[in-house]
Amino acid sequence: MDKTLVVTNDFPPRPGGIQAFLHNMALRLDPGRLVVYASTWKRTREGVEATRAFDAEQPFTVVRDRTTMLLPTPGATRTAVGLLREHGCTSVWFGAAAPLGLMAPALRKAGARRLVATTHGHEAGWAQLPAARQLLGRIGEATDTITYLGEYTRSRIAGALSPAAAGRMVQLPPGVDEKVFHPGSGGAAVRARLGLTGRPVVVCVSRLVPRKGQDTLILAMPLILAAEPDAVLLIVGGGPYEGELRRLARETGVEASVRFTGAVPWAELPAHFGAGDVFAMPCRTRRGGLDVEGLGIVYLEASATGLPVVAGDSGGAPDAVLDGETGWVVRGGSVEESAERIVVLLGDAELRRRMGERGRSWVEERWRWDLLAERLKELL
Repeated sequence: MDKTLVVTNDFPPRPGGIQAFLHNMALRLDPGRLVVYASTWKRTREGVEATRAFDAEQPFTVVRDRTTMLLPTPGATRTAVGLLREHGCTSVWFGAAAPLGLMAPALRKAGARRLVATTHGHEAGWAQLPAARQLLGRIGEATDTITYLGEYTRSRIAGALSPAAAGRMVQLPPGVDEKVFHPGSGGAAVRARLGLTGRPVVVCVSRLVPRKGQDTLILAMPLILAAEPDAVLLIVGGGPYEGELRRLARETGVEASVRFTGAVPWAELPAHFGAGDVFAMPCRTRRGGLDVEGLGIVYLEASATGLPVVAGDSGGAPDAVLDGETGWVVRGGSVEESAERIVVLLGDAELRRRMGERGRSWVEERWRWDLLAERLKELL
């Protein structure tokens, strides 16, 4: 791997899936050959202190822009070029292709030999908007490789690129730490603390936003409870949709069978996955395809924990499920399909065991961080 400059707006301690993806990859690269140029999480005293504390713990160099939103402005581009030259970097990894990949020509001119731009879910939305589509095309021409999460995002993004740039695309999804997410992750303790021992538990771990489908699960609870009267829906995570979800649980009459944990520290997430018998997140596409699931790493984390999964069909979510083997894919937003699959799984311990074991082995075979980090090293 050449010495690499990572240019990204998305990096911890700012929370989020892209941030976790980039950090996990960075930790598996040679720290002596890595420099990260990122935005500052928050300009508040608390945010600045959290950022400084996080950066001090990293084995590689982190340089922060003062802005909380890193964009390809002339000033930010000059800073990136300066860091490339100062640290002798010959490769650049854009943590999110859009829009920071627009810096690529300047960095190439400054001496970068390899430029890799990683796409997530939002670039698939960009590909549907005329002006943003043109910018994606420019990024494709200026970089050596654009990576994609799965077939859904590849097909959407490739349509905005030239045939040559589309032909250089390489799959690079996020991975799962199978040593952290595993069947013995502490689920029993979470169940006991929440008073759920002995009850059938459907768990959903995600940000609380409309796309994820927690509302579908709440609306499905009357059907689930008709078959499994002691069942409980455990909703793990925080987000702007929480108030609406709580109201929906009350109005649906299932408030006593729905538990909200609120935001949970990352270190406690594996145990919360393990508290479930079934993982369900029937995500759906919204806003005419602009609000779409890029992949859905939570399905793979659930599989690594040994749970069968019920996933929605939004975007790349089906790429994280072997339909019929590690779980099922349902129509996003379908209350009836979600309830039907969950009821079958809650009622069949052998099926849960078989799907959970298959999911665990699939993660070990294909989705481990170390395997994916090797792919990134080759690209760089």
